[in-house]
Amino acid sequence: MATSKRIRGDIRLLLLLLLKTPFQVGGQAVLEGVMMRSPGALAIVVRRPDGTLAIRKGPWQSISERIPILKRPFLRGVVVLVEALINGIQALNFSAQQAASGQKDQEELSGFAIAGTMALSLALALGLFVVFPHVLSAFLLKQLGDASGVSSFWFHAIDGIIKMALFLGYVYAIGRLKDIKRVFQYHGAEHKSIYTFEAGMPLTVEKARGFSTLHPRCGTAFIMVVLMVSIGLFAIVLPLLPLPHIGIYGNFFMIIAKLFLMLPIAGISYEIIRWAGSRQTDALVRYLILPGLLMQKITTRAPTDDQLEVALEALRQALSLEPLQKGRV
Repeated sequence: MATSKRIRGDIRLLLLLLLKTPFQVGGQAVLEGVMMRSPGALAIVVRRPDGTLAIRKGPWQSISERIPILKRPFLRGVVVLVEALINGIQALNFSAQQAASGQKDQEELSGFAIAGTMALSLALALGLFVVFPHVLSAFLLKQLGDASGVSSFWFHAIDGIIKMALFLGYVYAIGRLKDIKRVFQYHGAEHKSIYTFEAGMPLTVEKARGFSTLHPRCGTAFIMVVLMVSIGLFAIVLPLLPLPHIGIYGNFFMIIAKLFLMLPIAGISYEIIRWAGSRQTDALVRYLILPGLLMQKITTRAPTDDQLEVALEALRQALSLEPLQKGRV
């Protein structure tokens, strides 16, 4: 019976590949656990302090399924980013409760609280990685005696270097915290689990162990691409805008323009990551995705077997709600 189910599952997977229907899974490491998302389901698995697993799963549907225009290139990246933020905050909320006490009946964040948390997180991120580098770059350029302001190539070069340095420093600093180190281990477990699924192998710890902790579709790689795309786009677009390029007003308007440009930057970056993920065997692509993979050397750690168990269980729970995968999990 089990063998026939597995055969049916493999046949369905083969048909899926032949029809070239995209079936990607993604995830996120959380406190003592992993969140996994398939096209139609989302599952969170967290190991409680007593060793048992807390599981939350359910159907999930992207807003782009209800508004098809959002599936178009360069729009879908923005949707993916926003949905990832919402799902990530919800998963972190659930994992924090379970990892702390394991109690199921604790009060969870309301929709208003989640929206407020997301808005605050975005504001802090934009302030640290957009506003602060801009102000510091303008100050340094002035000290160097360059009066051309944001129309200068050197302004964008300095701005980009500061952004990269801030991001690397931030990730390295939080990675030294004990709890974050464990999150990075779960991050590695998430990647190994996804590789196992993508290779068509049984979702077991033994199979998952041999895979890399680095994955080209990782959110870390996405952030690196966002930083690089933003440097190029700002250097090309901002000097062309009919705005004052010098003085306090010029800098203020340029910062506002940068904030608005973050949406198209997210869209372009997502398309690059998606393209790279489908062409991993190309030599040129391997070089292009190398910075993101190297960055994951900081944000991932080799997981333990019990952490792999959690990640694989989260993946199984998400796939169990996908009709074409039920025979496989």
